[in-house]
Amino acid sequence: MKKSAFFYIALAGVLWGTSGLFSYWLTPFGFKPVQMTTMRGFVSMVLILPFILIKNPKLLKVPKKEIFFLIGSGVGLFFTAYTYYASMAASSVSTAVILMYTAPVFVLIFSVLFLGEKLNAIKGVSVFLMIVGCALVSGIVGGMKFSLAGILFGIAAGISYSAYNIFTKILTMHKVNTLTVTSYNFIIMSIIGLAVANPIEMVSLTTKNPVAIILLIVGIGVFTCILPYVFYTLGLRDVPAGTATALGIIEPLSATVFSVAFLGEKLTTPLIIGMVLILAAVFALAKQK
Repeated sequence: MKKSAFFYIALAGVLWGTSGLFSYWLTPFGFKPVQMTTMRGFVSMVLILPFILIKNPKLLKVPKKEIFFLIGSGVGLFFTAYTYYASMAASSVSTAVILMYTAPVFVLIFSVLFLGEKLNAIKGVSVFLMIVGCALVSGIVGGMKFSLAGILFGIAAGISYSAYNIFTKILTMHKVNTLTVTSYNFIIMSIIGLAVANPIEMVSLTTKNPVAIILLIVGIGVFTCILPYVFYTLGLRDVPAGTATALGIIEPLSATVFSVAFLGEKLTTPLIIGMVLILAAVFALAKQK
């Protein structure tokens, strides 16, 4: 198992951790969760397709037997982003993050059932430590305001994330190129988004403050989608799906640091303990061969 794979997945988690910032900045302009999701997919598609067409257009050709898995991966990615943003809007960034990271549990179950992955003590303990750590980081232990919609959307994000993870893992096992998987994910995200996100309204909202909004739109596509998913897919080639998702849980740690640095949130004792637990779990998984 390559050490670089762990670095790629950790870096993806850090970049995903900026999602809360972009959601916080875009919401006052009137953008809805499904529209933010569409921005992520569309901007990423616009940036990656020219690169592939110049580098190697053959990457866009895939065997018919892989189409089902590509569609499953793209749909899973779209609903992961949409339900994640919807959970943020209905509750809070912290709640959305912790609920989405029920995904390692689903991924481990699906991986054992469908990918032949073995569940050992280290993985089980690490996932448990991560869940407890996320609960502390999110503030759930200290008491938070919840909404039923926020909880349901958050759990749906976890399930969608695990589905994306499994489909992507199958594609990498079938030796489908990383860029091929990533580009089709963004294409499918864009198709779904443009069909349901009311593009005319998105254009109208953008005209109110075009410079700031266009910068945010490009940022949400590049920093929360194209870069982290490329890194994550690279890492997924060399680690089991359950381990990859567990390592990706560094996102809530990153999200917390960003929220403290840029959104004025304060560090608390439970939050610091949660960070330590998450890092301990990451190190335990990283040392496992």
